Amino acid sequence: MTEPLEKRLEKAMAELHAAQEAVARTERELRQASFAVLSSDRAVRATVGPQGELTGIEFLDHKYRDMSPQELAASVLEAASAARLKMNRHVMKAMAPFTEPSSGVPELKGFELDWERIFGPEVLREDDDDKAHGDQATPAWRDALGEDGED
Repeated sequence: MTEPLEKRLEKAMAELHAAQEAVARTERELRQASFAVLSSDRAVRATVGPQGELTGIEFLDHKYRDMSPQELAASVLEAASAARLKMNRHVMKAMAPFTEPSSGVPELKGFELDWERIFGPEVLREDDDDKAHGDQATPAWRDALGEDGED
């Protein structure tokens, strides 16, 4: 026997309200998020904010003094791009629950988002760093050195 319409509507409204609260919590968390990434040559640390905007650049250990302008620019771009990609993936993970259909109310389908269109194709490629180190935002080698990637 099927549930009465009023009961189904009540369940749907309760789930919608819970989803709205979860979206609000996720938005608050994402507004506070930032990621810092070192360039592969460890000369530059770039930090991005919640919308992928560059919020900080640090030139480490005076390595920039021995670099050509092109090398320094490449290090800055590498670190900034990697930090932006980490932020994009963080947003995807945070929003993933809202893309799933409701288990309790089949009529409530999840949102369909084209992440590749929003962030570019890189965001869908498997990240070797994430795969090798779980969901850590900081690579293990930095933990071993006592560096946490953020100031």
